[in-house]
Amino acid sequence: MNNSSDHYRRLILRLFSLPLASAVMPVSSAAVTAAASQSAPRSADGVRFMQLALDLKRLAVERGDQAYGAVIVKAGRVVGRGPSRVVVDGDPTAHAEMEAIRDAARGLDTRDLGGCVMYSTSRPCPMCEAAAYWAGLDRLFYGSDVIDGGPPRLTRC
Repeated sequence: MNNSSDHYRRLILRLFSLPLASAVMPVSSAAVTAAASQSAPRSADGVRFMQLALDLKRLAVERGDQAYGAVIVKAGRVVGRGPSRVVVDGDPTAHAEMEAIRDAARGLDTRDLGGCVMYSTSRPCPMCEAAAYWAGLDRLFYGSDVIDGGPPRLTRC
């Protein structure tokens, strides 16, 4: 990275009050695959939260939308829910994960969702993972097997 690019990266991080350790660093695809393939401990709570996400997926389908659902949990309590609303709202950004982030932010009255974890019925797309990153979510779990996707990363934004 040249000095000019490094300068702008530092400036942007300072503007958003993010520590430099949060900066996007290149990660090998093997490391991403290995991290994403790890299953979370199948705790009763993890399974229960994923079941809630699956219920939201079914609700989205019943309403005529895409089959996705997500919940956000903080300290063992669901603070955000999101069925996909892309079709019903005619909004290409209304993915289940985005809806859950919006719901949690409204419910907690903050844009900082640090200390929160997301359970999603599928691996979040780059837009949703970037939103989770900027919201400060601690970790992502996805799929009926409750796969630990690790902390959200900026990959293709």
